[in-house]
Amino acid sequence: MDKNKKNVAFFDLDGTLCDSSGEVLPSSVKAIRQFREQGNIAFICTGRSKPEILDSIVDIGFDGVVGAGGGYIVVGDKIIHHKRLPKDAVQDIVKYFDENDVGYYLECNDGLFKSENCERKIREELKQHAAEIGETPENLNHKMTWFYELLEKYDGLEVDYNNVNKISFINNTVPFDDIVNRYGESLQIYHSTVPLFGKWSGEIGIKGISKKEAIEFVLNYLGVDKEQSIAFGDGNNDIAMFEVVGYGIAMANATPDLKKIANEITADSDSDGIAISLEKWLV
Repeated sequence: MDKNKKNVAFFDLDGTLCDSSGEVLPSSVKAIRQFREQGNIAFICTGRSKPEILDSIVDIGFDGVVGAGGGYIVVGDKIIHHKRLPKDAVQDIVKYFDENDVGYYLECNDGLFKSENCERKIREELKQHAAEIGETPENLNHKMTWFYELLEKYDGLEVDYNNVNKISFINNTVPFDDIVNRYGESLQIYHSTVPLFGKWSGEIGIKGISKKEAIEFVLNYLGVDKEQSIAFGDGNNDIAMFEVVGYGIAMANATPDLKKIANEITADSDSDGIAISLEKWLV
């Protein structure tokens, strides 16, 4: 990359731009704003759908969003790409999950719609995770307060099954492979990007949709060369993102697989990793 040219940076959220409490560090806010002030372009690139991208994140100032793991793309105020799950598939999954006590929430651009057992399943998994890491369940649940409040915001509203980007599920009753075997031929099934949700939890999306294809779409739309793009990430779902940018930066808390292919490893998401690395690209 040439820092004297216009560059595009893509920022994953959970575990990357957002720290372990789900907040964005002041140092990251300052660095991103300086990056844009110098004529560069900044995009959110996340598995989250629109309602999960909180105003406190948007207000940092971004030129666009790749959301739902590549399912929808916004440049400025314009939606330039949006793919949704087939209605019949969504309804079949909902029925199967309800019958097997799998918690879930449907991710739409107009809301997050939770199952009746969703919060209970999250709390069960948090209790298990807390025991594994020597943390208290109360502390982990406190970190999830913002998410519980977000789910409650849409509780009781009617769901448009034609407008579902993807489905996140919280599961400790059905082996993950059973869900893959049932739906994996026609849909993309992957492990949850939220470690707190447990090893059998995951996300269901559209095949052929990923951060890789979305970033390629954005770069082509903007007329920017791959060599002038960078990406920050922490999870295996960011491997595809690193494969298509000119320079990939893994957080210190990233997975071993992502670190292997990264051009750089910066400090973790709680320790100014974004600001430390982004400073190199400021003139």
